[in-house]
Amino acid sequence: MRIEDAVDAYAAQLRDVRRLSPATVRAYRSDLADLAASVGDVPVAEVDLEHLREWLWNATKRGDARSTIARRTAAVRGFFAWLTEMQSIPADPSLRLVAPKRGRTLPAVATLDAVATLLDALGRKAAEGDPIALRDHALLELLYGAGIRVSELCGLDVDDLDHARRTARVLGKGAKERVVPFGVPAGAALDAYLVRGRPALAARAEPTTGERAREGAVFLGARGRRLGTRAAYDVVSRVLGPVVGATVGPHALRHSAATHLLDGGADLRTVQELLGHASLGTTQIYTHVSSERLASAYRLAHPRA
Repeated sequence: MRIEDAVDAYAAQLRDVRRLSPATVRAYRSDLADLAASVGDVPVAEVDLEHLREWLWNATKRGDARSTIARRTAAVRGFFAWLTEMQSIPADPSLRLVAPKRGRTLPAVATLDAVATLLDALGRKAAEGDPIALRDHALLELLYGAGIRVSELCGLDVDDLDHARRTARVLGKGAKERVVPFGVPAGAALDAYLVRGRPALAARAEPTTGERAREGAVFLGARGRRLGTRAAYDVVSRVLGPVVGATVGPHALRHSAATHLLDGGADLRTVQELLGHASLGTTQIYTHVSSERLASAYRLAHPRA
């Protein structure tokens, strides 16, 4: 079997059976396509440990980050484990493949005051009635207020919102559904957008698209269609980047929400459930952020630091 054909079949398995997110499937497919290019015409059943080591060594030489190489190692291990299970190859060549330890970096987080100032400024701009300003205010309030992923936000439909309970039903990674709460400011921003902003944006769409927009997506683009993740990323990067002092996207608001929750006394399990993390270990990165802030404040303020 050609390795390219095996990769196509594996990607279909990840997408249709394991129900991984489209972004994860694309990343794994890209990694394995790079492996295919590295081994050339070698059939998948003849790929051995030396082929895999040379592939990772080439990635190291061109300067790929340790996290990238670790992800590629995970991708190839999953690929060959699946091929072995399917009896498409006689043995798994990746069993002795060693991945570098990931270097864990702390996420970019905005301060509580900075987020409050930013959202207040967006609220004042939205009060002028511009549909895009109303949308952007609601978008950032919900990203921060509920701590959801940008893909979850862009996938929201109007029926997913419960205004009375101030909750949203979102579809997370692995097609796992959860209900997340949001606060009064996010609720007010959403109400203003849905009443005054969204209808104006929906009216800009072509008749058939506009009809679907009025019945479906919460967040619409300038042409009345469902807002895409790239467009949402650009919105957040434009307004949040100057506050954090780095090139950031919607995940920075999610990081900030989680950190501020822990700073405010929320327990780790609650934050895990809110964020939709499968593993508590993923959530624990935010305890390190809080600890770093505490240590920084100590060094600045204590006379004997």
